[in-house]
Amino acid sequence: MRISVSSDMDEPVARALLAELRERGHEVRPHGALSPGDDPQWAFCSEAAARDVADGSADQAIVCCWTGTGASIAANKVPGVRAALCTDAYTADGARRWNDANVLALSLRLTSGPLLNEILDAWFAGAPSDDPEDRRNVDRTARLDRARTGP
Repeated sequence: MRISVSSDMDEPVARALLAELRERGHEVRPHGALSPGDDPQWAFCSEAAARDVADGSADQAIVCCWTGTGASIAANKVPGVRAALCTDAYTADGARRWNDANVLALSLRLTSGPLLNEILDAWFAGAPSDDPEDRRNVDRTARLDRARTGP
């Protein structure tokens, strides 16, 4: 899978994330502090990773900042992106299943190495639900995007 990864800081958990994704066989495209010369500000690098998902050059993205909040907000401003801030495996599983999230947001402060692996396991094992109610909710978010950006 092609995964764009952004971080506003070159922290140990961000480096561990890149290594873990590559070890799992994913093609990784780094942004921000993880890519020399990129703008490391959370709004800029999170947008860049999210745009990769929106334009199809990445299948998913993982965006990181100190709390994960700013990264998720910036990513969610990109039409077609459904970013979820996940601080545990249960939330990651639910985000994939019920929300069909295509961008994972992580906190650099709260995410330890073992927790990172648990979250990634749940994220990649999760699949979007085919329950009609869940699909209606995801479709509603797509309509909100279209209303915001025009037809």
